[in-house]
Amino acid sequence: MPKIILSADRTCDIGPELQEKYSVNLISYSITLNDKKYMDSVDVFPDDLYAAFRKDGTLPKTSAINPQEYIEYFSQWTDKGYEVIHITLSSAITSSYQSCLLAAAELPGVHVIDSRNVSSAIALLVIEAGERIAQGLPAEQIVEEVSALRAKSHCSFVLETLDFMKAGGRCSGVAALAAGMLGLKVSIEVDNETGELHAAKKYRGNMDRVLSQYVSEQFEKYPNVRPERMYITHSGVPEERLAAVKKQVEATGLFKEIYTSRASCTISTHCGPGTLGVLFLEK
Repeated sequence: MPKIILSADRTCDIGPELQEKYSVNLISYSITLNDKKYMDSVDVFPDDLYAAFRKDGTLPKTSAINPQEYIEYFSQWTDKGYEVIHITLSSAITSSYQSCLLAAAELPGVHVIDSRNVSSAIALLVIEAGERIAQGLPAEQIVEEVSALRAKSHCSFVLETLDFMKAGGRCSGVAALAAGMLGLKVSIEVDNETGELHAAKKYRGNMDRVLSQYVSEQFEKYPNVRPERMYITHSGVPEERLAAVKKQVEATGLFKEIYTSRASCTISTHCGPGTLGVLFLEK
């Protein structure tokens, strides 16, 4: 069996259960808050960022992983003769993928996959890689097969508020105000060909009703899902809301395993609290 280490950016939001099951190593983005640097989901967490924003409007800054950080991270395995398969956050929204390629060029046996996706949609690819590693497949074949699955990946989510998007310059104040006055909730989709994010639909009404409609529409739009697993990923929602969405997904009978995951700081700081999405692969 080849000696292959499985790795990903922490933005994959895989959750501790599956991280342990598939022996996934994670590297964090850095978060700067009030001029102090932290490591995402290591010594700062989304609720810390929300508290700072509510207190004085402070919006944290996220920093892409640079080549040297990747080199130091990968070297702990390549120096011992291991190969590494690493899956990054979409290259369309971060320079980390290019940094990872530069690092891989300096080290033997590092294989990089651009997920072209975000959050737990990346985790679904990581799990697919982990299963192939367990089967003893060579790294090159794993990279080829997992890369082919990107076109089958579906990631979308609904934002409860546009405040964080507005503060980060990704949404105009006028648009945010208009959405708030009209009671609109915006859904975002990831283009699985380019990895870019775009607004998909605007829903009207309270978040519980909106999420019920959104979930129904996702599985009407993509009925040919892979049944092994899916994720419900959120940036901090009430337990009863999360339970209601999970119950609705369970009622479809489409999936053997339904995992819930809390989004990392890097994801949460852009979408704000209350965001929730369903993420899955098609056959």
